[in-house]
Amino acid sequence: MPTLYRLLTLSIVLGSLPLYAESRARPTIPTHTRTEDVVYGRKFGVALTLDVVQPEKPNGYGIVYMVSGGWVSGYSPNTPDYYAPFLAHGYTVFSVRHGCQPKFIIPEITQDIHRAIRFVRHNAAKWNINPDKLGISGGSAGGHLSLTMAVHGGPGDPRAKDPVDRESSAIQAVACLYPPTDFLNYGKPGEDAVGVGTLKNYKGAFGAESDTLEGRERLGKEVSPIYFITAKLPPTFIIHGDQDFLVPIQQSETFVAKAKEAGATAKLVVKPGASHGWADRQPDYEQFADWFDAHLRGIKK
Repeated sequence: MPTLYRLLTLSIVLGSLPLYAESRARPTIPTHTRTEDVVYGRKFGVALTLDVVQPEKPNGYGIVYMVSGGWVSGYSPNTPDYYAPFLAHGYTVFSVRHGCQPKFIIPEITQDIHRAIRFVRHNAAKWNINPDKLGISGGSAGGHLSLTMAVHGGPGDPRAKDPVDRESSAIQAVACLYPPTDFLNYGKPGEDAVGVGTLKNYKGAFGAESDTLEGRERLGKEVSPIYFITAKLPPTFIIHGDQDFLVPIQQSETFVAKAKEAGATAKLVVKPGASHGWADRQPDYEQFADWFDAHLRGIKK
């Protein structure tokens, strides 16, 4: 079975390379400009960077995209194919890279994303986007980070020395693929995947705390977005394959069910026969662009 890192990092690092060995026409990417390696923060003296991908005809709204596979963030000099629907709809895409496991564990990676969103919001006027309406997207680990920001994004510190850190990290709409949502009930009730079991190959993302049962129970709840759902969850859309054995579809089913119980807007689309990652994701990202149109711009088809 392919690993989470291989499945997502191949598409991140190699851009247009499909996940499966099949030929397909590369989609046309709308005319755009790309500003690479914008520094949004620093970590132990190392720059944290994002790319800004702006369409020829921007609609004034931004999408923060999580470049993350297995909580490893790669770099590609090419604009990924799956940005095409966002650009076609006029969205400015902020392609965010974070500190990687095993050097940094999930709670530390999450802080990078808070910082990136605050940075984008603080500089919204520079890119002519609405600072009050940001969307977020990603797949697998990137989907997990998207949902993490959906439940944890919030006000900055008004006393912070850096004005970026005074900004909010809240986002206003989410659309993601096959995200882990509950590491303590992974595929079935009571199944522990906090760096063990199905996710034993990703222990580096959970760190030393995953060495003990007590540590896994505490950390598992901390990094599982399902435990922090409220009625204030931003509108959330998930697409997941029903043959995904790395991130079971149960992860999305239970998250969406709990979100609806809380009174939030949430939708799950099931891909029949699809495993973890599939070759042609353009139709899925087109649905994501429609979701952002509806919940950021107020445009419904």
